[in-house]
Amino acid sequence: MDARARRELVVVLQRAHAGELAAALAYEGHARSLADPVEAAEVREIGRQELQHRRSVGQMLAGLGRGPSRLREALFHRIGAVLGGLCRVSGWLAPMYGAGRLESGNIQEYEEAAGLALLAGRPDLVPDLLRMAEVEWDHERYFRAKVLSRGISFLPLWTAPPPRESIAPRLYFSPGKLRRRGRSPGSRGLQAHPAGLLPSPSWRGTAR
Repeated sequence: MDARARRELVVVLQRAHAGELAAALAYEGHARSLADPVEAAEVREIGRQELQHRRSVGQMLAGLGRGPSRLREALFHRIGAVLGGLCRVSGWLAPMYGAGRLESGNIQEYEEAAGLALLAGRPDLVPDLLRMAEVEWDHERYFRAKVLSRGISFLPLWTAPPPRESIAPRLYFSPGKLRRRGRSPGSRGLQAHPAGLLPSPSWRGTAR
């Protein structure tokens, strides 16, 4: 189980590492498109935090004897650059809405990584992974508030994440059936398996 969980952990971390690059590039383009200098500074700060996450994840991969996926890095670099460029023509709402949806999935991604780290015998990684999940929760809340501030009723919001204090190591599949997970088309969301929550009071507060 440790070896299988380790392999799964590497995959999730490689995905997060590339995803943070795409996010940072997209947020830079998003910031340049904003007329409000306060909003632009806030979005740039979120992008800076994503780059911090990327550095942390890169260190974790190195500690596991692995590195980023070159193919995934190239693909996500392109995706981030394209999204950042589109922000100039897509208006104010679309980038805010899209960012909120993606940040919601990022919370789960780091919770999942924390759960896999426990199974892989690397509990030392859990505090930083939970801290990053909490920062992603803050990002989701920011973009949700921005979308709601416009009073737009025709566009349904993505499902709100659970409270910040509920962030914990999780597995979005049965621990007895460790395997690669598929994702539903068009969604980054995952459903937690009933046996997947790995609660432990010792983790609470370690991510602060």
